[in-house]
Amino acid sequence: MQYPVNEIFETIQGEGHFTGVPAVFLRLQGCPVGCAWCDTRHTWEVDSKDEVTQDAVIGAGDGEPRWAGWDLDTLVAHLTGPQYRARHLVITGGEPCLYDLRPLTERMHAAGWRCQIETSGCFEVLTHPDTWVTVSPKIGMKGGLEVQRSALERADEIKHPVAMQKHIDELDALLEGVDLSGKTVALQPISQQHRANELCVRVCIERNWRLSIQTHKYLNID
Repeated sequence: MQYPVNEIFETIQGEGHFTGVPAVFLRLQGCPVGCAWCDTRHTWEVDSKDEVTQDAVIGAGDGEPRWAGWDLDTLVAHLTGPQYRARHLVITGGEPCLYDLRPLTERMHAAGWRCQIETSGCFEVLTHPDTWVTVSPKIGMKGGLEVQRSALERADEIKHPVAMQKHIDELDALLEGVDLSGKTVALQPISQQHRANELCVRVCIERNWRLSIQTHKYLNID
């Protein structure tokens, strides 16, 4: 099993259910979804010309499309090494569910870690049963991919980016018939827009949903 890794770094989880929790982020390369507001466009392509050594992807990245192939044993040994204090692993991207994450998450859970996946929901979620799955459903994106019903059903958390009422309406249509009991539903204003903030606060109060603020952007941390 090989994973194309864009970066590995330790920080604080800045959004969603685990906001404020120390975490190691594992960012995988590759994503065909094509979100217009994506802030990690450098992770979209897995191009052989951008392949680098493993050492080059350790530490917070600089927005370059570099990636390194990591085999399962080497990746687990690095993540569970003494250089990291956190015991919460966030697997993100790119689109991490392009890859079978069961071998990695099984090993990490066995090592005493909690795992979280951040995904668009456009691919089947292959992970350990105890992994926390955060689906940020990407609807009508340039890549033309549909959000999978199986991903919504597997989700522990549905965190939806919102700029206008249309995005609330799209989420309502997407979630029709999905059992939300036991799931966290959070609205996340896009780009700290005042209009989006007001809309999300109002709807969260009306529905008893959660507001997700990208605190790492306010704090200017990775």
